[in-house]
Amino acid sequence: MERRAFLFAMTAAAVLPPAFAQAKPMKIGIIGSGRIGSTFGGLWAKAGHEVMFSDRDAEQAKRAAEGAGPRARTGSVAEAVAFGDAILIAVPYGALPAIAQQVGGELKGKVVIDPNNPVPSRDGELGAQAKEKGAAVSTAALLPGARLVRTFNSWGYATMAREANRPAPRMAMPVAADDATARKVGLQLVQDAGFEAVDAGSLAASKAYDLGSSVSGKVMTADELRKALSLSR
Repeated sequence: MERRAFLFAMTAAAVLPPAFAQAKPMKIGIIGSGRIGSTFGGLWAKAGHEVMFSDRDAEQAKRAAEGAGPRARTGSVAEAVAFGDAILIAVPYGALPAIAQQVGGELKGKVVIDPNNPVPSRDGELGAQAKEKGAAVSTAALLPGARLVRTFNSWGYATMAREANRPAPRMAMPVAADDATARKVGLQLVQDAGFEAVDAGSLAASKAYDLGSSVSGKVMTADELRKALSLSR
């Protein structure tokens, strides 16, 4: 029996990505199953995580789950939040207040991955204020108690889908958080999605890579990104 368990462990280690050598697969709930949500849900499912997609368009969530494979399923927004050890919210910025009203209480204490960008022409005064203040700080105020992680926000989904899991050196992706647990989970999930995670400091500091910043849309290695953002190792 011990030999069988050992052989099973060795086989699992051989087929799972390197990031899972010391990491336990997680349950990830996704709110918003469009381009960003479906892209990262698919990457995480293929890396060994369990994923639940939700969307106001149930058919869109279903398509995302079908594309992600056997580790993916669908549910309501509330079910996705209850399911997830971590939650990815990928919606138009102006939809965040409605999400806060719907499941804000349930998001308290949860690690929440935030790639959402305020666009004043689309999101009105909320978008204008968030752009001025810094998107991550503004999102944190909208979702009090959530353990927010800012990442995946300054690059188009097509670029990220194309560059994920490329041969080394991988594309670098900045990760910012104020909560230590959220930071650890965020760094791991960025690695698991197929990028080189770069610790970018606090949520306030993440304004340096908001959409439209000097690094926005640029594909860089970790060293190049650290230099561009004036980060130490």
